Amino acid sequence: MSGESDPTDTGKLVLVVRRRIEADAHRLFEAWTRPEHLRSWWGPKSVRCSDAEVDLRVGGRYRIVNELPDGTQIVISGAFTLVEAPRRLVYTWTVTPGDGEPELVTVCFDPIDDTITEVIVTHARIANPRLRDSHQAGWDGCLDGLAAYVEDAAR
Repeated sequence: MSGESDPTDTGKLVLVVRRRIEADAHRLFEAWTRPEHLRSWWGPKSVRCSDAEVDLRVGGRYRIVNELPDGTQIVISGAFTLVEAPRRLVYTWTVTPGDGEPELVTVCFDPIDDTITEVIVTHARIANPRLRDSHQAGWDGCLDGLAAYVEDAAR
């Protein structure tokens, strides 16, 4: 995790979350970018991904619906600014309901060897420490879900 200021966005924070997962980069990239996979693993433990749409191309949009335990829905959406399959994605991040300028997420899938990939999520343009901490918990939960999903699929 990193809480230093992003040099390209004065006054904004950056969060970096890393996880080594037992799967190749191609498998993880597919799980991250295909709605049928996303709906199975996305979100922290108590959150269910009730809908996901992905138009995987530069300029293409995505939309993820998180359903909280009380039934409240939070929509995460944005547009892809870079798609380099199976190694890197960059996209804007807006939460509804919410406010503020779009944030920016970069996800790298860096192979360690043939069976292990380090997933590095860099979430930038975060407005304040409270929101950064919330994103930390969310990304930790998402990466837990992704690791469990690909491990279950491998069995």
